[in-house]
Amino acid sequence: MRYRYVLSETWSGLRRNLTMTLAVIVTMWVSLALFGSGLLAYQQVELMKGRWYDQVEISVFLCGTVSPASETCSGGTDVTDAQRETIEATLRGNPEVAEVYHETKEEAYEQFRKAYEDSPVLDTLTVDQMQESFRVKLVDPEQYMGVVGQVAGLPGVEAVQDLREYLDPLFSWMNLIQVGTITASGLLLLAAALQIGNTIRLTAFARRREIGIMRLVGASNVYIMLPFLLEAIISAALGIALACVTLASGVYFIIMQKAQVSLKAFEWIGWSEAGLAMVGVAIVGLLLAIIPTLITTRKYLRV
Repeated sequence: MRYRYVLSETWSGLRRNLTMTLAVIVTMWVSLALFGSGLLAYQQVELMKGRWYDQVEISVFLCGTVSPASETCSGGTDVTDAQRETIEATLRGNPEVAEVYHETKEEAYEQFRKAYEDSPVLDTLTVDQMQESFRVKLVDPEQYMGVVGQVAGLPGVEAVQDLREYLDPLFSWMNLIQVGTITASGLLLLAAALQIGNTIRLTAFARRREIGIMRLVGASNVYIMLPFLLEAIISAALGIALACVTLASGVYFIIMQKAQVSLKAFEWIGWSEAGLAMVGVAIVGLLLAIIPTLITTRKYLRV
């Protein structure tokens, strides 16, 4: 009998406050979808960092016949054997360096031909116009400035190129987008919490006579609060379900059907990352429903 009463009161509350309930569901849907998108963006950035940073190499380009005159290059001449040996010894003696690979002009030319196999620029360069280089693998990709600074000014070195020069700005923008998404979703989550609290307050006010009678007959606080709590949980569950469907659709249609097909060089998030984001969305959504309800009922159910 008691369970039947709780369920009937819950249904009655949802029906009487249909407009407010729909507003709560939509707000929860949008805010949780944005929150989940922020979690997916965070995982995507970390995934790309983990793969790209582990593969980051420092390229030390040596002076060649096409190199202009500078402090380290005489201009129009190749690096000498002595300069090459000094550069290699410096790199191998650095504790931050894990591996050093010397790429000759011939090897660089072969890589060039593979990269531009079907391009009209294929026959525009010769072997002599290629540059020797050292490919340097680091122990810790985060600690690259020391190696760069050590070899940048050595005689025979034309330029030192580090992929992180290009990756760091990209990740900075991605992190900014991630923070913006989380901030926007946080504001919407706050709005959803306030809406839930306001809905429960109006419902409690409309049932103040019934609550007073239940108090007189000895009903417990849990029994009185249960219909309100179920209303909030049902609204949250619908919002969570819609948000999860939105995230799953985004991962499938945007990531798997578009990004993974057109940008195969990148590593993209998949269902495992989407599952983690959905779990986070479900936890936050339930807390968002339960906590405001408990706070509001404790305050407004004192008759």
